[in-house]
Amino acid sequence: MKILIVDDEEMIRSVLREYVEFEGNEAYEAADGMEAVRACRENDYDLVIMDVMMPHLDGFSAVKEIKKSKDIPVIMLSARGEEYDKLFAFEIGVDDYVTKPFSPKEVMARINAVTKRRKQKQNGNEILKFEGLEVDMAGRNVYVDGVKAELTPKEYELLFYLIRNKGIALTREKLLYDVWGFDFYGDDRTVDTHIKMLRSNIKDYRKFIVTLRGLGYKFEA
Repeated sequence: MKILIVDDEEMIRSVLREYVEFEGNEAYEAADGMEAVRACRENDYDLVIMDVMMPHLDGFSAVKEIKKSKDIPVIMLSARGEEYDKLFAFEIGVDDYVTKPFSPKEVMARINAVTKRRKQKQNGNEILKFEGLEVDMAGRNVYVDGVKAELTPKEYELLFYLIRNKGIALTREKLLYDVWGFDFYGDDRTVDTHIKMLRSNIKDYRKFIVTLRGLGYKFEA
């Protein structure tokens, strides 16, 4: 894989580069968000490791700019571990969030997990219909009675995950781990809030997302 490492600290870039190349990948570097955006416009990468706090252009802004033209998986690095920052990162399309200080081995494990999830999504190329709810798994499109629904990246992932596990009871903890992709320490409101928004966007077909009181949710159709 071709992996772009973006961090204003040369030592962090060097350490991550060593581990990335040791695993047989190609590593490339950028020292700030502006360099990262330019690099992604000019080259194709399989994954980006992006720091948040950087000069010229911060990591959040860089990710939003990159995602306008390319759907590249991103792992965010940050010394800011607040829940708000993590949720914002996932809302703009980040695939995983690692809080500094971190172990390079942990980052490599996250890379492998993100890559595995991406491959599973790419393999799910079927178009599924549940009454007036149509879900294009490969195209990442959802239609409600023929009209395209505007979902956030995390709402797409949550709906697709529920559908792939149709009929299976899923705890909030499992949804957090598998959809958000990190060991989440917080309350259950993260899942509940996104389920509420998702239900609102799929309108009458919210009935397919069943609440399991005291446990979590499941997709039943």
